[in-house]
Amino acid sequence: MLRRTLYKAIAVAAGTLASLSLAYADTFTLRIGSGHPSGPTVYVTELEKFFVPEVSKRVKARTPHTVNFVEAWGGTVAKVNETLSAVESGLLDIGGYCVCFEQSKLPMHNFPYWVPFGPASSVAALNATRKTYAQFPQLNEALERRHQQRLLAVTGFDNYHLGTTFTWDKLSDLKGRKIGAVGVNMPWLQGSGAVGVMSSLPDMYNSMKSGVFEGVIMFPSSYLGFKFHEPAPHLKLTNFGAVMVVTVTMNNRSFNRLPPEVRNIIVEVAREYEDRVAAALDNGNKDALTRLAAAGAKITSITDQARRDWAEGIKDWPNRMAKDTDKQGLPASDLMRAYLRHLRAEGWTPPAEYVIQ
Repeated sequence: MLRRTLYKAIAVAAGTLASLSLAYADTFTLRIGSGHPSGPTVYVTELEKFFVPEVSKRVKARTPHTVNFVEAWGGTVAKVNETLSAVESGLLDIGGYCVCFEQSKLPMHNFPYWVPFGPASSVAALNATRKTYAQFPQLNEALERRHQQRLLAVTGFDNYHLGTTFTWDKLSDLKGRKIGAVGVNMPWLQGSGAVGVMSSLPDMYNSMKSGVFEGVIMFPSSYLGFKFHEPAPHLKLTNFGAVMVVTVTMNNRSFNRLPPEVRNIIVEVAREYEDRVAAALDNGNKDALTRLAAAGAKITSITDQARRDWAEGIKDWPNRMAKDTDKQGLPASDLMRAYLRHLRAEGWTPPAEYVIQ
């Protein structure tokens, strides 16, 4: 009787362990999206082509679980100015978006835009931005506490230039001309005489085609991808700089419900994704310029003197933005000093002296 009781207990224990093992082998479905499309937008392309399949592959290989993604690029779930809110509400589990569309909610996150004529290298810009995020935890805390989402990756856009429907050589040629910009980089036009018009990537082609404005501040990868050279064939290499102003975030609840080993893989892949995007931006910048020239774009460079004159005309803007943001109780001036220091450590030399008082 003792033997039968022992066998029965062993059988029950084995059955319980088997059922627990089966219960632990879960399948998780994550909704991921962006307001920008894959293809012409590098950070979205790398989300689709690298981040999504790599997370799924590593989870399958290293855990008993499965992660499936439902992808929503190009604003199919949330537009460029809706993605932060979509992640906050849980409509998206993971979202990629430019903080340029969230100035009121994430005022300090736009700090790379406060440095006109920044580094041409996306890798250098990423390194300096990473160090700044690490030095100022308030950036992550704003996302986690106020908007219920965890920062997975920081990325952005390659070296900006100025494309126009007309030819120009001197800064005075830009006087009164209407130029499209995303808002936070519109002040880059100060000192040039041009008039900024608020816009976004998906709208810029038709706006130039219809004459709403006559040019855009844009980076070559998307200038080519969105075919801006068709309505605006004149691309002036102004070297406004690469900016890391895109965040990839994950809803707190969605992240916390995952097993630790799955969370670790997502964080691991996100860090590799950052490096891949930065390298792709730099490579894509060169390739896009070559392909734009082959497609008929007229590519010329601004003179060094004109660039210095332009920078002198807006050299007070970084300090002004920092001071305005300080008034919100944020350490923006300290952050800007640190960011400028990190940029210089990456080999960047400003065309004008940006002093943060």
